[in-house]
Amino acid sequence: MQEKYIDETKQGEAYASAEKPENTKKLFLESYGCQMNFSDSEIVASILNDEGYNTTLNVEEADLILLNTCSIREKAEQTVRNRLSSFNHLKKNKPSLTVGVLGCMAERLKTKFLEEEHLVDLVVGPDAYRDLPNLLKEIEDGKDAINVILSKEETYADISPVRLGGNGVTAFVTITRGCDNMCTFCVVPFTRGRERSRDPHSILEECKELWNNGYKEVTLLGQNVDSYLWYGGGPKKDFDKASDLQKATALRFAQLLEMVAKELPGLRIRFATSNPQDMSLDVFRMMTKYPNICKYVHLPVQSGSNNMLKAMNRQHTREEYLELVKQAKAIVPEIAFSQDLIAGFCGETEEDHQDTLSLMREVEYDYGYMFAYSERPGTPAHKKMEDNVPPEVKKRRLQEIIELQNELSLKRMKTYVGKNHEVLIEGTSKKNENQWKARNTQNAVVVFDKMEGQNIGDLVTVHVYDCTQGTLLGKTV
Repeated sequence: MQEKYIDETKQGEAYASAEKPENTKKLFLESYGCQMNFSDSEIVASILNDEGYNTTLNVEEADLILLNTCSIREKAEQTVRNRLSSFNHLKKNKPSLTVGVLGCMAERLKTKFLEEEHLVDLVVGPDAYRDLPNLLKEIEDGKDAINVILSKEETYADISPVRLGGNGVTAFVTITRGCDNMCTFCVVPFTRGRERSRDPHSILEECKELWNNGYKEVTLLGQNVDSYLWYGGGPKKDFDKASDLQKATALRFAQLLEMVAKELPGLRIRFATSNPQDMSLDVFRMMTKYPNICKYVHLPVQSGSNNMLKAMNRQHTREEYLELVKQAKAIVPEIAFSQDLIAGFCGETEEDHQDTLSLMREVEYDYGYMFAYSERPGTPAHKKMEDNVPPEVKKRRLQEIIELQNELSLKRMKTYVGKNHEVLIEGTSKKNENQWKARNTQNAVVVFDKMEGQNIGDLVTVHVYDCTQGTLLGKTV
């Protein structure tokens, strides 16, 4: 939701997919934010594909424009508002055009969206995409249409996503929806609802289908994949009420990983995102047991200060986080970590900031996603805490975090130099059409000269001879 973890403030990405020749209407679908939104857009495209819509990259020819939105930061929401304004001329020239907003921003604002953005006809939350055909009929009847009801059961497990854009090699497979972690800065529990896990057999079948269609890598996706728990379909919070048989046969994330890895040994497997308090050492043991599970974990920490972690309602301490990383490195010596960090959260002192920098040095992240704190309406922090770190201090602390991460990224990349790496070719390098872009198991980007007989989707061995801060430079062995 970007290498594989999409920058939450990234500009929208429009998609086109395979067309049904009998479809007569055009859908322009643009996604913003995290991987989950991009995965959800593939579900939306599948639902609307059955309603007569083929996707298009040309917004001018669209009958329906949908923006799948992000609410994680104010900048992300403003980007969507600016994009909606750009559609004004289209609406004037084509009165029948329908414009809709999906996802987290739709869920947060609800009916306010229709009041504030007069161009918008349709507002649909993340758990209501099945209702899109009915809502479009309401619009045909001259009504504004909205469904932002959150569900305790919806996982879209039975819908085969339409793979949009992409490279035909890597794909997302959603395994959980929603989040039960009430971090005080975060809107996700309010915009995506309570956590629920998807039937493991439907996950495995989707992975098999991708493999049979030529995909070589999947990312198992969720707000918190490590809390995956399947015991017959109930929510995790009700597990205590489960029968003895259900508890004995419950499937957790490490077991799900093993099931997919064992069944599809040629398929590379990644996952995102992990939460420190739920991460089991069994996950790392599976990495060593199955070579097709990639040696990389995105492990958000948010702050290196225990004071800030408590204020953020993170369910781990600095010491617990560092111990988890230490144990992971002992089990999987070649493992790589990336981070999420927030600079300038409510009440953050200079000492708290220095704690963050020292934690970064100890972990030595390969890369990270770093932001200044942005107050989000409706969150506990917005309701109960004062956003009291001056903007110039936030900016300076963020810059120090970024500069340190740049140093650490270069240091980590240098450890890959002089070694052979098995890499998956994902496409042509953007900077040189005569070179491939690929990734190693640690998720580092590798570029190398194309050779005859090599194709997108191939696993090849590359010797890395040099690096930049963000890219490994190699040659085929």
